[in-house]
Amino acid sequence: MFVLRRMYCRTFQAVFRAALPFLPYRSPKIIPSVAGIPDVCRRKGVDSVMIVTDAGIRSLGLTAFLEKTLSESGIDYCIYDGTVANPTIRNVEEARALYLERGAKAIIAFGGGSSMDCAKAAGARIVKPRQSISRMKGLLKVHKRLPLLIAIPTTAGTGSETTLAAVITDSEKHHKYPINDFSLIPRYAVLDYHETVGLPKSITATTGMDALTHAVEAYIGGSTTRETRAMAEEAVHLIYQYLKAAYDDGHDKEARKGMLKAAYCAGVAFTKSYVGYIHAVAHSLGGQYGTPHGLANAVILPIVLKMYGPSCEKRLARLARNAGVVESGMGDREAADRFIRWIRQMNDSMGIPRHFPDIRKEDIPVMARHADKEGNPLYPVPVLMDRKELERIYYEVKG
Repeated sequence: MFVLRRMYCRTFQAVFRAALPFLPYRSPKIIPSVAGIPDVCRRKGVDSVMIVTDAGIRSLGLTAFLEKTLSESGIDYCIYDGTVANPTIRNVEEARALYLERGAKAIIAFGGGSSMDCAKAAGARIVKPRQSISRMKGLLKVHKRLPLLIAIPTTAGTGSETTLAAVITDSEKHHKYPINDFSLIPRYAVLDYHETVGLPKSITATTGMDALTHAVEAYIGGSTTRETRAMAEEAVHLIYQYLKAAYDDGHDKEARKGMLKAAYCAGVAFTKSYVGYIHAVAHSLGGQYGTPHGLANAVILPIVLKMYGPSCEKRLARLARNAGVVESGMGDREAADRFIRWIRQMNDSMGIPRHFPDIRKEDIPVMARHADKEGNPLYPVPVLMDRKELERIYYEVKG
C-alpha cells in the first residue's frame, strides 16, 4: 500500500478510535424468553408485528411457539419468510412492502444473521422510503430511529442481535456490502437457548466459527477498549469450552447456553472495535458465489492470521492465554501458533474444508476490489493491504 494511503487509513482509524467514548453505542435489552415479548409490545403500544425469518426455519415449526404466544396475547402478526442465506435487496423490499400492507408497528427478526440483516434493512427502508438500500451502504447513512426491532437468534454465531450492521447482497452486481448505523442495533434481544437446541451440526459449526472470527478480529485490531477486549476474551473462552460439545450433542443445554452467550459477547466486541479483512473477503465471496458467511469466515480465519504473521503475534498470544486456549506462561510466538493450529483442528473436527478450490482466478481482482473498498480505511487491521495485496488472500483461500 502506498505511503500516503497508509497514512490516511491509520489517521482515519485513530480519529474514529478517539471518538468511541462519545458515539451513541448501546446494547439491546435482554429478554430471557420468547414468552416475554408480549409484555414489551404492550408497553410500547404495539398490537401488530411482522416476523422476518426464512422458509427453512418456518417449515421446521420453529416459529410456532412465537406465533402461539402472540396470538394468545391478542397481537396480530404477519410473516415474511422469503429471506435467503445472503439476503438481497429484493428480500428487503418484499419485507418492507408486507410491513406496510399489514400495518405492522414492530419487527421481530427470528433466525440467524440473514434474517436479522433483512429485518434491519427493511426497518431502515420503512423509515427512509426515498433512500435506496445501495445509498445506505457504508457508515452512518440511516440516521432515523427504526420501528421497534426485537431480535431472536436461533444460531449462536452472528451476534447480529447486538450489532449496528446489516449485510445485504446486490444479486445483480454480485456485490455484498455492509450498512452500519447505530439505529440498526435491535432494541431487544431474546437470548433463549431453547431456540438453538437441535440446530444442525453444519450450522452449529459455521456459526460458532463466525463468532470466533468476530472476537479474534475485534481483539487483534487497533481500536480495542478494555470492554471489548474483555468481551472478546470471554467469547473465545466460551467457544473453546462449548462449541465442540454443542456440535457433538445439539441438545447439550450448557453448551447451547454457553455458545449463545459467546455469540453475544463477540457481537459486543466487534460492534465497537470492528472486524477486518477476513470479513471483507468473506463478504466478497458471499456476493460472488453465495458462500455462507460463517463458512467463509471459518476457512479464511486461520489463513489470514498466518499471513498477518508477527504483526498480530503479541495480541493473538495474549488472547489465547487469557481465554485459556494455551498455558499462561507460553511465549508469544508459540502461543499464537498454537492458537492458529487449534482453529484448524476445530475446523477439521467439524467437517469444515481448509480451502475453496472453486474460486475462479478471473473473479479475484473484482472481489479484491470490493474487499479493499469495504476494509479501507475503516477496519483497523494489524497489516494494511491494498487491492493487489488482498488478492494474495484469495489465492491462499483457493489453495
